[in-house]
Amino acid sequence: MSYRVGVDIGGTFIDFCFFDEATDDLFTLKVLTTPNNPGAEVMEGLRLAEERHGVEPSAISRFVHGTTVGVNTVIQGVGARLALFATENFEDVLELARLRMPETYNLQSYRAAPLVPKDYVFSIRERLRSDGTVSRPLERDSVVAAVEAAKAKGAEGIVIAFINAYRNSAHEREAAAIVREVAPDLFVFTSTEIWPVIREYERTTTAVINGYVHPRVSHYITRLQAALRAHAVTAEPLLTKSNGGIMNAELGKQDCVSMLLSGTASGVMGGAFVAGKAGIDNALTLDIGGTSADVAVVIGGKPQFAVGEHVGSHALHVPAVAVSSIGEGGGSIAWVDGFGVLKVGPESAGSDPGPACYGRGGTCATITDAFAVAGLIGHENLAYGAISLDKDRARAVVGAIADQLGWTAEATALAIIKVAISGMYLEVNKLIARHGIDVRDFTLVAFGGAGPMLAPMLAVELGIPRILIPTRPGVVSALGGLVSDIRNDFIASHYLAVEDGNTGAIRDGFAVLRERAETWLREEQKFEGEARYLLSADMNYVGQSFEIEVDLDAVWIETGDVDAICRAFHDRHTQLYDFHDDGAEVHIVNLRLVVAAAGPKPTLKSTAETPAEAVPRRTVPAHFTEDAVATGLYVRDELAPGHTFAGPAILTQSDTTTCVPPGFTGRVDRFGNILLTASSAPN
Repeated sequence: MSYRVGVDIGGTFIDFCFFDEATDDLFTLKVLTTPNNPGAEVMEGLRLAEERHGVEPSAISRFVHGTTVGVNTVIQGVGARLALFATENFEDVLELARLRMPETYNLQSYRAAPLVPKDYVFSIRERLRSDGTVSRPLERDSVVAAVEAAKAKGAEGIVIAFINAYRNSAHEREAAAIVREVAPDLFVFTSTEIWPVIREYERTTTAVINGYVHPRVSHYITRLQAALRAHAVTAEPLLTKSNGGIMNAELGKQDCVSMLLSGTASGVMGGAFVAGKAGIDNALTLDIGGTSADVAVVIGGKPQFAVGEHVGSHALHVPAVAVSSIGEGGGSIAWVDGFGVLKVGPESAGSDPGPACYGRGGTCATITDAFAVAGLIGHENLAYGAISLDKDRARAVVGAIADQLGWTAEATALAIIKVAISGMYLEVNKLIARHGIDVRDFTLVAFGGAGPMLAPMLAVELGIPRILIPTRPGVVSALGGLVSDIRNDFIASHYLAVEDGNTGAIRDGFAVLRERAETWLREEQKFEGEARYLLSADMNYVGQSFEIEVDLDAVWIETGDVDAICRAFHDRHTQLYDFHDDGAEVHIVNLRLVVAAAGPKPTLKSTAETPAEAVPRRTVPAHFTEDAVATGLYVRDELAPGHTFAGPAILTQSDTTTCVPPGFTGRVDRFGNILLTASSAPN
């Protein structure tokens, strides 16, 4: 008997998803995180799995892990002390950035300070022209002097980013070799080995983020590997990546920037997998945990990707699943500002102490406390018995805010929920506008510990008619690690007009990327099976400052079909901006290639639906409005495929609670998912 294990660390809980390869059974666990001892919760989860389910560590054949170590390092500002080596007279690349205000309509907004302070940036005498030819050879003495100055300041590592290095990486590689020779105690990264793109700022800041998180990420992975071996787990751990794929842990020690958003990406992959099995191609995934709500778009069964996602205040310019993170989760703290206005978030109570109703010392009112006061949760123990809600504590902390506002505790609880929903509504609407979608054609897939609590209320505001609640919504992100493919992105900047004379250069550029992808897959990932190669290009009209990514067919590249390439760009431009220009010259800025190799996927068990009306275990008073209503309380494990029910209803289970307002009907599908439909929605 062998097991595949998916693990995801959130702000409050660490989630485990175990798949029994012999029986196709899935079972799950939740363990409270240990912020002061990250990684210990992984071992605790494996111990509980052995104790409760008989999972012997030696029987684990695949261990996939999503971690927040990298992203937390950036957000908390506790990364490495870095030095940046830049071409002489181009030292201010991080300071200048893009000279844009973070918030266009907020004159008080400001950019975050660079991760490398100005006095840790050192000039290197060298120069490459824009075509990659050498204007000034690299001067070794300037590199040696910069290393000595960096060490004198206490630098722990060095990032090298030279002008035009994307065209020719020789000077960066030569400088890195000198650093390793004269200062072997310092780690060093070059911008072209991390992300070799044309724009200096994007290339430099991405390499800097990689170096900034490297020591903590590398230490965490090394400790995880050792702990798994000590626990008799022989499977080499795999890490989830920001692009929705996975890679081996050893590579993650160097390619740290690729896994910064691993947890959020895993949730999207898990949500898309569950939706696809249920026959849903177009979905909005809503993953609400203890600290945030993460929303992503799935079109045609495929999660959408983007470049420029933010980690804290810093942009990440590697491909990632396009996720909008909203600072409102189950642990988000409610407060009253100086003008007497009720606010929610972005500060979270996390897992320690957590919401007041958890009885772990929390003294602030959170969204979870508001749900407890409203009678919407707390009818059964939570988190697999790890949490027993203290409603009196919830009422005390919500009551303190009620006293400030002059309201009842119930009215205040509902107001906290409404404020949280309004914040989510605003950010989700931005995502909807960015993708140009009609939400009436989409299904909201809600998961995470707090997703099913809030999703129906958010769906009402957004006008989304259908909601899918997975069988085990609290651990969908952990499931995402089990369904993700081995995947990596490769890019090369080639500023080429799309015309007959350049088809050979385009073909050769993709051939080089294909060779790099093969090396990565076969030699670094040790994968020997079939792989898919997806081609695309960043393209624009001549004179445009920015480009859009366009999917390309390999046949067009092989045959040099210029018309098909241009037509694909025109179509994509029209989709995004509602116009195109057939007469304008089209340029390629970057060639992109994605290699994806499918790993083993869990099989979700299904049972034929037998239509029947579900019977609640009992009714309880609950506040969907200020007046309490008798609400059916259902136990999720007692619902079978084909069962139906109507709101108002509350569904309890080990990893979350689903709150169904009046106006919704529910049905259990053959996989055990709950499908909620608004009464006004089309069939």
